[in-house]
Order: sequence, then C-alpha cells, then structure tokens
Amino acid sequence: MTFTDVNLDDQELREAKKQLRLAGKKTRARVVLESGAEVAQRLAEHGLSFCQPAPGSVVSGFAPFGEELDATPLMLRLMDEGCTLALPVMVGKAKPLIFRAWKPGDDMKEAMWGIMEPRDDAPVAIPDVVLVPLLAFDTRGYRVGYGGGFYDRTLAELKAKKSVVTVGLALDEMKVDAVPHDNYDQRVDWVLTPSGPIRCGD
Repeated sequence: MTFTDVNLDDQELREAKKQLRLAGKKTRARVVLESGAEVAQRLAEHGLSFCQPAPGSVVSGFAPFGEELDATPLMLRLMDEGCTLALPVMVGKAKPLIFRAWKPGDDMKEAMWGIMEPRDDAPVAIPDVVLVPLLAFDTRGYRVGYGGGFYDRTLAELKAKKSVVTVGLALDEMKVDAVPHDNYDQRVDWVLTPSGPIRCGD
C-alpha cells in the first residue's frame, strides 16, 4: 500500500490510517501466529546498542496485548545490561500515559481493554527510552498506532520536558512508503524490526 505526501482532509486522513491499521493487524496476526516467539527473540538479539542507552537509563516497554509483538525478551536483555524498566499506565482515555517501574515477577493489574499494567503502588518512572508499538511506519519515523492517540500525547509531553529516544517495534512487512500524518503525530527516532534497526528522519 502506498501513500504520498498529498494534502488530505480529516476524513481522508482517518480513512488512510484506518486502511494501514487494518493491513498491519492482518500482517501481524499472520506473522505472530507463525513465528511470534522467533520474532521476539530476534528483536532481543539486536538489543538497543544502536541508540546507546547509558547504564541506569529508564526504558519503557509494553506488556504484550493480544497479537502485539512481545517486547519482553528485549526488555529482559536491557535489564541485564543495567537499564531500569518501566511500563506505561493509562490514566484516562484522552490523557497522556504515565510510566511506573516494573521488573519480572512484579504484581500487575488488569486495566482498560485487558492490558496488564503495574499496580498503583509501583514508583512513577520517567523514561529515557520509549519502546513504541505500531502497525505501520515509514523511514521518516511516522507511525500508525491503534488510533487512540495515547503515544502521540505522551511523547509530545515527554519531549517538552526532556530528551527522550523513541524506538518503534515492528515487523519488516509493516514498512510503507509514506504514512499519512497530521501535525499532532509524533515521530519515532528509530524502528527496530527482526532484520535490524532503521534510523528515521527526513
């Protein structure tokens, strides 16, 4: 599927993103069913050396939900390398995410849509690196997520406060020529696929 940088009105933009979202979900379902564990392991083998997180850096991952790519093996590698782990927590449908510290074995709670999150007594953490789920991406760093705008709001807020590195986790098949976007869409700095890291930018 190919999109170019033409001017789209709001309805056309939503429809274009919807098409990419549906295609991404279909691709992800097939690949995860066939080789989900292998994909997760290959992501972990690459690690994050390409963006050089310092020892002690706080890295936010995400708990796998449904057919999402499993970031857990990658997160465990980062913990072994000295990073502190965190997971996102939803505090409202139209609000930015917050992040709470997490380590293997911590008690979790089931939140909106059945997503597992750290409990409310887990310490709040401010990430230096954010792993971002997605369904489509281009080499400029634009992505299509799930449509709720959580990561766009969250990344905008984080970037206004500090320097943060953003890494989308994706399948190679999710790459497209151009993701249709608006001025509120936040770009990622890198995308990590089973084939390796992709540096994003204009």
